[in-house]
Amino acid sequence: MLGNANEADIKEVEKELSAVLIESEKIDKAFKLIRDYFVFTNKRLILVDKQGLTGKKVEFHSIPYKEIGHFSVESAGHFDLDSEMKIWIKGHPQAIVKQFKKNTNIDAVQQTLAFYVLK
Repeated sequence: MLGNANEADIKEVEKELSAVLIESEKIDKAFKLIRDYFVFTNKRLILVDKQGLTGKKVEFHSIPYKEIGHFSVESAGHFDLDSEMKIWIKGHPQAIVKQFKKNTNIDAVQQTLAFYVLK
């Protein structure tokens, strides 16, 4: 996932994720990164990874907030052109790593993630 994080239209994301969401679940906030999404619902974080040239193949990575052990954000530097977010799931030694282009508002994604994980 590499791109610029912009807040996505919730109605559009709800349509796209209609087969993934459960009955009592609602999308609170979503961020679009070119074709991919960070979707924050009232129950979980859904990472949507559109693959291939057409984006027809899609991976939905569902993470209940209570299973997120910790996360980190590394900002872009002068020579490092991208920012990086790492999310560790309890019981898994490897982090999920997502990259963001320089000048991306990774802070909004990090603040939203912190809100759900820390509440």
